[in-house]
Amino acid sequence: MITSMTGYGDAQGVLTGIEFTVEIRCLNNRYYKPSIRLPEDFSYLEPTVDVLVRKAVSRGSLVYTLRLRAAEDTSLVRINYSALRSLLQDLRELERDLGFEGLSIDLAGLLQVPGLIQPAEQTSADKEQTKELVVDLTNRALAALTQMRQREGQALYDDLAAQAQAVRQQLELIRTSAPQVVSAYQAKLTQRVAELLNGTRVAVSEDDLAREVAIFAERCDISEEIVRLGSHLDHFEKVCQGKAQAGRRLDFIAQEMLREANTIGSKASDAAICAAVVDMKTAIDRIKEQAQNVE
Repeated sequence: MITSMTGYGDAQGVLTGIEFTVEIRCLNNRYYKPSIRLPEDFSYLEPTVDVLVRKAVSRGSLVYTLRLRAAEDTSLVRINYSALRSLLQDLRELERDLGFEGLSIDLAGLLQVPGLIQPAEQTSADKEQTKELVVDLTNRALAALTQMRQREGQALYDDLAAQAQAVRQQLELIRTSAPQVVSAYQAKLTQRVAELLNGTRVAVSEDDLAREVAIFAERCDISEEIVRLGSHLDHFEKVCQGKAQAGRRLDFIAQEMLREANTIGSKASDAAICAAVVDMKTAIDRIKEQAQNVE
């Protein structure tokens, strides 16, 4: 069954007083385009995360985000006190040298200086525990994402199947109408010639009429296009029901279906067939739009 490209999944977990949250969002994209957003000090997890998401998602614009929030009695960072003391001492000396004694120093502003705030150190054991937790959260978030994409994929399948059935109905109408086009042309041609030659001594042989009808029949013959379009519909339904990635193939098949419909419309010389082609192309356009949402 087909799967939608859009979806969302998340998962939360706690380790040593720190809450980890994994969020995964996926939107439509012609190709696979991942964006993995990790806190700077957890960048070592990126290769592991990348492998996990690539196994679950093969098409779409994916955004993976890992967020951390510390409990009240837990700190994610530490202050480099020795560096802070050295900086304060330098500022005081500069203050005296320039004669600006008494100026206040904003400690909150000083903490923005690179190097004064450092992440809490992680041991090898800490990193291994963190990795295990993030892998578990990622798998849970991916499971939720996949479940949502499958639900939307079912809705996409229902719509695609309905549009394909609409195309098949119009194709069947064209199939039954096509043989009558030549017969109607022959009758009209015979009547028109008879009207034009009425009262004259000129006569047109049946062979000449038959030759003209044959030329018309060859010019408006759409039997091959009907067969090919029917084959495309069969293939389309088979791909929709398969397990492999379907988005690009459905888009290609829809383009081929539209090509055959356009050819039928250009070759057919019948109002009923042209009307059926218009309805058929409307359904195919809908199929092309929906195929852009399929993984």
